[in-house]
Amino acid sequence: MYIAIEGIDTAGKSTQISALQNHFVNAVITKEPGATKIGKEIREMVLGAKAKSKRAEFLLFLADRAEHISEVIEPNLDKMIISDRSAVSGVAYALIQGEIDEKELVTFNNFATKGLYPKKVFLLRLTKEELEFRLSQKELDGIELRGSDYLLKIQDALIQATKLLKLELIEIDATASRDEITKKILDNIKDKEND
Repeated sequence: MYIAIEGIDTAGKSTQISALQNHFVNAVITKEPGATKIGKEIREMVLGAKAKSKRAEFLLFLADRAEHISEVIEPNLDKMIISDRSAVSGVAYALIQGEIDEKELVTFNNFATKGLYPKKVFLLRLTKEELEFRLSQKELDGIELRGSDYLLKIQDALIQATKLLKLELIEIDATASRDEITKKILDNIKDKEND
């Protein structure tokens, strides 16, 4: 099963992926962007805010996504795949920029992913207060420097993106305890395995 853990920066994605790895010891752990050789270079460009054009940034994400599907997802479809972000993030960022219409966003992503999307998308959702507290505790990257209002718009866009891509979304309160969040994710995965 291919699942994605989504959420804005500081939501706790890495923490949950580590916890899930303890439950699925043979799982393929991956991320977008940056899971492939080309993806690492693309991730540096995006996080360094090197692309001045929003369309260029979107196309960089798509290039990473196409490589990720081909190199990581397709060869491992018979295993548990846990991804830190997915096409959902790429669509969400593009939605906020507003330069590409929704229909085109879906078409471009269907092309890049060959129609392969996560079976379940888990969104770790933050309040504005908690987000601002967490941001104050770290050194910010290019995207985080855009501020909490921008990141909260992304959080809303993540929900919109899952609807556009017709994916199953499970929202989880990211301010809950680490163990509670892990339990909710595991319960949802088990439900899917029992279908």
